[in-house]
Amino acid sequence: MLRRQARLRREYLYRKAIEDKKKAIQEKKDRIKQSLESGSLIDTNLRKQALKLVDNLQWEDEGPKLAAAIGTEEGGTCLNHEDDEYRWAGAFDPKIMITTSRDPSSRLKMFAKEVRLIFPNAQRMNRGNYEMKQLIHACRANNVTDFIVLHEHRGIPDNMVICHLPYGPTAYFNLSDVTMRHDIPNIGTVSEQYPHLIFHNFKSKLGLRVMNILKFLFPVPKEESKRVISFANHDDYIAFRHHIYKKVDGGNIELNEVGPRFLLKLYEIKLGTLDTLETANPEWVLRPYMNTAAKRRFLSEEDGWAQDEIMDK
Repeated sequence: MLRRQARLRREYLYRKAIEDKKKAIQEKKDRIKQSLESGSLIDTNLRKQALKLVDNLQWEDEGPKLAAAIGTEEGGTCLNHEDDEYRWAGAFDPKIMITTSRDPSSRLKMFAKEVRLIFPNAQRMNRGNYEMKQLIHACRANNVTDFIVLHEHRGIPDNMVICHLPYGPTAYFNLSDVTMRHDIPNIGTVSEQYPHLIFHNFKSKLGLRVMNILKFLFPVPKEESKRVISFANHDDYIAFRHHIYKKVDGGNIELNEVGPRFLLKLYEIKLGTLDTLETANPEWVLRPYMNTAAKRRFLSEEDGWAQDEIMDK
């Protein structure tokens, strides 16, 4: 079983590497083509490759690109690593396991219970003395789709790790301004309906990537569901809010917050799971020097996933 998992993991990484290589070449071709059409100078870092790429542009065919877009390339399947990651999204409900760091405080245990109420089909597990590899192996054996680990600092939840199984990715978020259900006055009861999701201001490639990681934690809701969960991005801080609503006089909507509420700050995405972090390639990392660019917004700007921020594969 372990050899089979290692083989499938290698095949996934190979497909991911091929996809990244083709995407990088295509981006260079698009930039050269745009420069030729507009009559502007070709970028200095592309001039050495320009002759070879321009020669290939003359024989380019849109057929393979269209076939890949509709999923008919390579025997009916599109070579996209996201197909491996979320291929059953929408067809089957996600199955989530939630745990904490070792020796959690009573407040972190309480927060883990409230996080379990957020995600349908989620279960909470006491960490105990189990190692991370044992937990991931048990989750794979029980068809768990996502594994969430909560961390704390002096009793205050400060970190959330979302690991998608069986291959990844693993996303790391800082938690701040955590307000639990017990701290919100006049709190309502939590509905067990599948929630509708609202995502605001996720415009860049990185923003769409983060939106997919969060979106596929939830099953497809029914139209009559009265439960709403929102993720609002502002200055790369993702505000989480949880409400139920009802219609009052003349079709007006009345919202009732059921909590908890907190802010998420992404700082790393890795192409791997928590048991393979030593060999997993980082997909995106928030480096300290990025903080000097005060006006940059990685989740909302179109160039938020710039080439210099992607780690070498």
